[in-house]
Amino acid sequence: MSTTDGGGALSAPRKEFLGHPRGLVILFLTEMWERFSFYGMRAMLTIYLVQHFLFGPAEAAGIYAAYGALVYLMPVVGGMIADKYLGQRKAMIGAVLLVLGHFTMAFEGQGGRDRIIIGDQSYQVEVEGRDTDRRQFVVVGDERVEISITAEGISTVGAEPAAAAAADVAVPTVGESLGTPPAAAADSPVPATPQAAAAGFPAFVASGDYSLETTRDTGFGEPTLFLALSLIIVGVGFLKANISTVVGSLYEKNDPRRDAGFTLFYVGINLGAVLATGLCSYLGFTYGWAYGFGLAGFGMLLGLATFILGKPWLEGRGGPPNPEKLAGTRVLGVPLEAVFWIGGLIAVFPTWLLLQRHELISAVLPWAAGLIFVAVVGYTVVKLNGAERSRMLVAQVLIFFSVLFWALFEQAGSSLTLFADQSTEMPGWFNVGYTQMFNPAIIVIFGPIFAGLWVWLARRNMEPSTPVKFSMGLMLVGAGFLLLAWAAANAFNMDFRVPLMFLFFTYFLHTMGELCLSPVGLSMITKLSVDRVVGLMMGVWFLSSSVAHIVAGMIAQATATDTVAGVVTNRALALETYGSIFGTIGWTGVGVGVLLLLASPLLKKGMAGVR
Repeated sequence: MSTTDGGGALSAPRKEFLGHPRGLVILFLTEMWERFSFYGMRAMLTIYLVQHFLFGPAEAAGIYAAYGALVYLMPVVGGMIADKYLGQRKAMIGAVLLVLGHFTMAFEGQGGRDRIIIGDQSYQVEVEGRDTDRRQFVVVGDERVEISITAEGISTVGAEPAAAAAADVAVPTVGESLGTPPAAAADSPVPATPQAAAAGFPAFVASGDYSLETTRDTGFGEPTLFLALSLIIVGVGFLKANISTVVGSLYEKNDPRRDAGFTLFYVGINLGAVLATGLCSYLGFTYGWAYGFGLAGFGMLLGLATFILGKPWLEGRGGPPNPEKLAGTRVLGVPLEAVFWIGGLIAVFPTWLLLQRHELISAVLPWAAGLIFVAVVGYTVVKLNGAERSRMLVAQVLIFFSVLFWALFEQAGSSLTLFADQSTEMPGWFNVGYTQMFNPAIIVIFGPIFAGLWVWLARRNMEPSTPVKFSMGLMLVGAGFLLLAWAAANAFNMDFRVPLMFLFFTYFLHTMGELCLSPVGLSMITKLSVDRVVGLMMGVWFLSSSVAHIVAGMIAQATATDTVAGVVTNRALALETYGSIFGTIGWTGVGVGVLLLLASPLLKKGMAGVR
């Protein structure tokens, strides 16, 4: 059987591997390593912002939301460039930018420093460890005094010589550079005044009798962090939508293997995520942030190598729509393909500026996304007719509903990570980053089961329609938050922490919802979209995730409570706040899912025969 590739050229019959086009193997492995780098970094990012740079939880949630929004906004541009000029394969030049970005994350700088001010005395705060059992200290002369900070105030736990403590610490404390040797670490704290050293530190200081002063690493650490994130954002813009589009080009429109192929591709994504969240979190939390982020960079390097070496297996799919025009066009004497490389590098600078003004992104992006969405709807209504129009409109309705799903689901990288750190009872060997393994591990196990289930049901004409699958996803993600809200109100211990199993089952429900919606959503875009704008529509699909990250950031900011040196000060209030917000968004998800279920027969009719 002869077919056409992404650029419209006639190609040879597809070679298969285990019943699927063999190009799926290369895309599977490429995306696996790309997701290794992405999720390895994400597992640590919010905690890194709070503990190392000492951003407050609300500020960290805002930065994470802006980062996530731009990560999913850039594929709109990348999809358009691929559709018109480069083709999906050449648009994967973003992988090079991703390699640079992930390795840049390993340069962490000095981080932030907190000081406690009591009257006219100032004491530097240090934290030992990165996990839920972190210990806090104030530096008093040549001693470190261990303290406990609660809603009532600061209580002294004990004291130890600063030099001896530094010799015993195997990893750098928050605010110290990873490369600082133990001998220098003893000299790094700012000495207290002679009066403070003589008087010692008070046994108890009420919450209203002290203030907190935070010094930020604005000279090197924070600018480098935002540069790394900017490189990743622009790189994902070239890569994200286009690799999914190449997967779609491997199958005919009504090939019954298409949904299964996308689900298997999704398993590859999450196999990389399982490996990353385990290995990167172990290195990052145990030995230092730079080690975890550095390993994520090596993962992206492997992804790039896999794609370059395995490109022949794609058999020409996803090539430029007009190779002769691409090769022959020059702009000011520069080949057109090189222009896009240069443009990608230039785009890093405005992205760097925007990330440091995340409030601006939160204010402007929803309006900009709304205008783009209206433009796409307008194009559909004016330029298309018949089945093409109705299918595109159904795709846009489902994209609209997906915004709520991703706004709830993407709490994983922000509020659920902080919930794990602040309000979850962990086994001694288990760190906060490991909780990010729940979702991808469940997908690796259940993804093939779902893939087989959809094919089995399709053969018997019993497969739920795409709108029904979307409604199931919304109801499941809402149910996960309702479970966690119940646990927050009824199942906490004396330290106001809930058992880890409740967080696991929340992720389980969320993952079941994701398997109903996300791989099916990718497939839906390639099935319902008109061929000439499929890259743009894939970009719009990711644009919905961009807007969802802004909404997710607002939700996460609502869950935030005060911290000192990255440690929450009022666990009871933190747990109560999480429970209240999670309950509200849980009922919202379930309610909107039921509404979509009721509308699904009408939407199925609009799909005009596409399953």
